[in-house]
Amino acid sequence: MNQTFQFLQANGGELLYKTWEHLYISLIAVVLGIMAAVPLGVALTRMKKGAGTVIGIVNVIQTLPSLAILAFFIPLLGVGKVPAIAALFFYSVLPILRNTYTGILGVNQNLLESGKGIGMTAGEQIRLVELPLAAPVIMAGIRTSSIYLIGWATLASFIGGGGLGDYIFIGLNLYQPEYIIGGAVPVTIMAIAVDYVLGLTERKVTPDGLKDLKDAS
Repeated sequence: MNQTFQFLQANGGELLYKTWEHLYISLIAVVLGIMAAVPLGVALTRMKKGAGTVIGIVNVIQTLPSLAILAFFIPLLGVGKVPAIAALFFYSVLPILRNTYTGILGVNQNLLESGKGIGMTAGEQIRLVELPLAAPVIMAGIRTSSIYLIGWATLASFIGGGGLGDYIFIGLNLYQPEYIIGGAVPVTIMAIAVDYVLGLTERKVTPDGLKDLKDAS
């Protein structure tokens, strides 16, 4: 306990910076994942063939070891935050893509026919009907992806990406538990906080009727 207190005294300012650095890397990767996976998930629902193949390919990428993905980007992007974000982006895509695809397919077809009946274009149906109704499922994928990435972002330290992984690996290399605790505890707190914030966001973007059904269940 005394060692942990001394660690906080000596590294408090740097700890805050590395916490912000860790969050920055993780959230940028998640935002890029949302920008890529949500439109792709919607597009896959319009494909009669090939959707399963695309999701299967993304599944294969997801199974590749994290360090292998990080190492793959070093010759292409060098070291630092950029290759770390690129690697994390790959891992962010699958949960969001899969949930977007599943959520859009689960929209009641009668509602879509009603939209067509009142003259909605395909784009308006996606924006005003399908995405709002699929929002809880999509947000569940975003929450899962965000929590995973906050944990995986510790590996960014291996390629100079910074973040709280620096403390964890220093602690492992020097056999100093206070460094491991100093890196691991903020990661855990960050994951819980981000999940809570995204849970509030999920409720805001979910149509009221779906909220009532969810609360009733």
